[in-house]
Amino acid sequence: MAEDMGDKTEAPTPKRRSEAREQGNIARSPDLTAAVVILGLMMMLKWYGEGLVKALKTLMAEVLSGRVLADTNLQNLFTLVLRMILTTARAMAPLLVGAIVIAVLINLMQVGLFFSTKRIQPNFGALNPTKGLSRIFGGGNGIVQLLMNTVKMCALALTAYSAIHGRMAQIVTVQQLTFIQIFGLGAQIVYSIIVRITILLLVLAIVDYIYQRYKIEKSLKMTKQEVKDEMKAMDGDPKIKSRRRQIAIQMVTQRFKKDVPTADVVVTNPTEFAIAIKYDADTMHAPRVVAKGQGYLAMKIREIAIANGIPILERKPLARALYKLCDVGQEIPEQFYSAVAEILAYVYELSGKLRKQSA
Repeated sequence: MAEDMGDKTEAPTPKRRSEAREQGNIARSPDLTAAVVILGLMMMLKWYGEGLVKALKTLMAEVLSGRVLADTNLQNLFTLVLRMILTTARAMAPLLVGAIVIAVLINLMQVGLFFSTKRIQPNFGALNPTKGLSRIFGGGNGIVQLLMNTVKMCALALTAYSAIHGRMAQIVTVQQLTFIQIFGLGAQIVYSIIVRITILLLVLAIVDYIYQRYKIEKSLKMTKQEVKDEMKAMDGDPKIKSRRRQIAIQMVTQRFKKDVPTADVVVTNPTEFAIAIKYDADTMHAPRVVAKGQGYLAMKIREIAIANGIPILERKPLARALYKLCDVGQEIPEQFYSAVAEILAYVYELSGKLRKQSA
């Protein structure tokens, strides 16, 4: 019943997954990337922040020194600005490089090593404002998304409040602290707020990523008819395959009509395999397989052999072994010399008797 209704109950085929991946339809959460990058930056800032502050402090002390402020030479000012840029870049480089490495690694973990240009191709249909309105108000999905975002913002606000709740007494009495103490307290509070919010965002992003995978997997499911159509497209139309098989059999049969009459004997299994063997002492080092077949082709070899008076002998183990080990046009292996020589001797003796009878 599900098949008649077209319900998508079948797992997506590898081909469908590959096409979806080429179109960029893969599970990926930008929130997960942002959360991991921010958390990584906070960890690196805690480890490297002291060195960064020292470098910037030294730079500011030099810039605000009396010697620099009293210098009105434009060339010296240009040199100072250039040195400021280089010093800042050198101090920030570990953080920036670390952020890039973290972003690359988290994206590789989500989607693997993958590049597609279809996502960056211009899509002017996305500029239609009615589509944005339909996403907000259409089908109930927009309302659900709005509620989820509201809940997320409330959770973030509560998380941020939890970071300052235990420090309210210090914040109220901040006027009694020195500038350095105020700066240190502010840095601690900001760091605590950012870390807690980032951890919450990371948890939400992981949940979102799992949901994205589930949603994409569900969208890629196929009906049974779609699976059949895809398999037919991959394997080819059965009628065309049947026609190709008929042509191949006709070509092989034509070759049999040419090669089997030249054989000295046909060894059979008796009906499953048929191997036509020929031996010419003047041109061959050993007996050679001139034709072989299984099933229908074995039957055709026997028919051609009977029509041309070629002896047919039943040797089940030998026929099976020659079929598996020998190709057409190949000499038989040495381990079969004795068995084939015995068959050929019997055939030559039989054909000699027939010639005497005809004489």
